[in-house]
Amino acid sequence: MKKRLFLIIAAVLTVSFSAYAQYDDEYEIVVTDANGNRQEIDIPEAMTFEVDSLLNLYYSKTFLADDANCTTSSSDPEFSEQEYIDRLNRLPHIVPMPYNEVVRKFIDRYTKSGRRSVGYMLAAMNFYTPIFEQALETFGVPLELKYLPVVESGLNPSAVSHAGAAGLWQFMIQTGKRYGLRVNSLVDDRRDPIKSSYAAAELLSDLYRVFGDWHLALAAYNCGPENVNRAIHRAGGSKDYWTIYQYLPRETRGYVPAFIAANYVMNYYCEHNICPMRSTLPEKADTVMVDRDVSFNTISDFCGISMEQLRALNPQYRRDVVNGSSEPSAISLPPAKVLAFIDNQQKIYEQSSSVTFSDNIDNSYYSEPRAYSEPQRSYSSSQRNSYNNSYNSYNKARGKVGSSSRNSYSKASKLSKRHKSSGRWGTKSSSRRKQKTQSVTIKQGETLSSLARKHGTTVKKLQQINGIKGSNIRAGKKLRVK
Repeated sequence: MKKRLFLIIAAVLTVSFSAYAQYDDEYEIVVTDANGNRQEIDIPEAMTFEVDSLLNLYYSKTFLADDANCTTSSSDPEFSEQEYIDRLNRLPHIVPMPYNEVVRKFIDRYTKSGRRSVGYMLAAMNFYTPIFEQALETFGVPLELKYLPVVESGLNPSAVSHAGAAGLWQFMIQTGKRYGLRVNSLVDDRRDPIKSSYAAAELLSDLYRVFGDWHLALAAYNCGPENVNRAIHRAGGSKDYWTIYQYLPRETRGYVPAFIAANYVMNYYCEHNICPMRSTLPEKADTVMVDRDVSFNTISDFCGISMEQLRALNPQYRRDVVNGSSEPSAISLPPAKVLAFIDNQQKIYEQSSSVTFSDNIDNSYYSEPRAYSEPQRSYSSSQRNSYNNSYNSYNKARGKVGSSSRNSYSKASKLSKRHKSSGRWGTKSSSRRKQKTQSVTIKQGETLSSLARKHGTTVKKLQQINGIKGSNIRAGKKLRVK
């Protein structure tokens, strides 16, 4: 009897280990390579973004709604590998769109557990596509890269990663500055959808000039040119992404497959019974330029516009103050409010002159970096019909530094040498790796409270970094503790 019981227990343990070895959790997927080795691949942070947080954004609440005529089914149809291959081949693309096990894993993420998020992002793309395509076209970058912010930020313009990368395109501070984005105590252009899109398009163009391959350019966008160069060296000089794949950081191994999967799902959502949210084109917005400091509170009082809408239309201003005295700055407003601003311009200037920047500080902006599940200010895409004016003014501004495009090869080479100490890559990637190593496997009987005490943190912090709403946790699951 004892021997039989021992065999049963041993069998259960064997099955449990086998299941765990192939278990995909919230933060990683597991695949088996050609040699039968288990590989763990980090999931881009945006793919863990809670859709409930997205739907609380200003423009989501104002301009997006469930479509009463189309309901997303809970079931995802099964298709053959050849069907996936054929669909990817039919996409108009310059960036190669191969199909393999890793790509399939990411497609499944979007079409199964991420169905609700895909519905949101399909509607949000209606707002952002004109901006993305115009910026990419300006720098000669393939238009299918308009889906890169799906991977980077989940199309949340207020997204801030654990490492401090911000905006739709997830720029770190120093890289953003190198590409013309102002980041100081008052302004953060990384949150400006137009300016950040042009900066991202220029950066991608520069990286392609260095590597001559779009997969490698995307990998370098994620982890930095030097990490890609190091992987090429370790792979014996190969410049094929899938050959150097195993030598890249864990997050970057999933980055290109996630991009391919995003292209797939944003085009073939109907085949997977996913419905886009219904979007209504908002009232267009216009822009006024100011050369003095103006407070949002004053604009709100004189123009009859809510602070929430002002912040949504102007997400780049960090302290509810437009610091026009530093350099001429734009304020986006609905057309009727522009007229009110013009009529009351002098009064607005006079009243704003008595306001100091410290009176308008948004303290939440300077707290510790927050995960995607905690959006900060939102951005309303009611700017869509005013973008032509914004493009013109922004193109003129970029024209002043046009030589940077002509010298992009040398610039990207310098980035490759300098990325260790600054920029988008070194800080972000190393931070992700550090966080990933500080995870534990939940044991039977452990609770959030006991784990918080054990690892010197709080229950609230554990809930925050793991996207947990309640207190229920399951033995065998991984939990981030820092």
